[in-house]
Amino acid sequence: MKFENILVGNKGRIQYITINRESKLNALNKATLAELHEAFTTAFKDDSVGGIIITGAGTKAFVAGADISEFADLDVQGGADLARTGQSTVFDIIANGNKPVIAAVNGFALGGGLELAMACHIRIAADNAKMGLPEVTLGLIPGYGGTQRLTQLVGRGKALEMIMTADMLTAADALTAGLVNHVVFQDDLLPKAEEIMNKILTRAPLALASAIKAVNDFGTECINGYETEIREFGKCFGTDDFKEGVSAFMEKRKAEFKGR
Repeated sequence: MKFENILVGNKGRIQYITINRESKLNALNKATLAELHEAFTTAFKDDSVGGIIITGAGTKAFVAGADISEFADLDVQGGADLARTGQSTVFDIIANGNKPVIAAVNGFALGGGLELAMACHIRIAADNAKMGLPEVTLGLIPGYGGTQRLTQLVGRGKALEMIMTADMLTAADALTAGLVNHVVFQDDLLPKAEEIMNKILTRAPLALASAIKAVNDFGTECINGYETEIREFGKCFGTDDFKEGVSAFMEKRKAEFKGR
């Protein structure tokens, strides 16, 4: 697929995915979501990619929301289909990916933009970032997993307050609420994301994938997260990376993991 709305580039084992609609504050339309689906599914299958950093072009917005013009003619079924397709093809793909994904949040992350950031495994915000779910001002609620992921991150009470008031959080308030992991100056945003990702990439890739799966199963209906942890823990013993990790520990050297 030729990308028209996103930029994809590699820096070593880190792949950058940049939403490149700066004049539209990087709003998510159907075409952009389709490109994100293609980019992430390809990255998760590419052995040369260890992890992904996603950000928005410019300094004003990570993603300022969905493209509301595409909502105007939808009925009840159309709205449900829009949410289901977006969740299954982009947001859940990211959340359940087998490689770490860091959101570098620059500027506004509103509506679908905050939902995109929340689908990532780690969030780092520039100090100018502002985050919120303003859907109720349009007579809607979040539809790309926002009600669920926000509740998991900040708790029921804070999630309901944010959703029902439609208020935005500053980067500092988002850090206090547990919505983001770190807040840095704008110029330090991508270097901080790379610093964290490069540290992660020294760890065993198959163990990282198992950790993501086990953590994602926390609180999932009809799934016992403890059983997932036990199963994934056991699987790690069958990997070459486990043997390498133990050998390196015993020999007091740095492990060289191969993802096997």
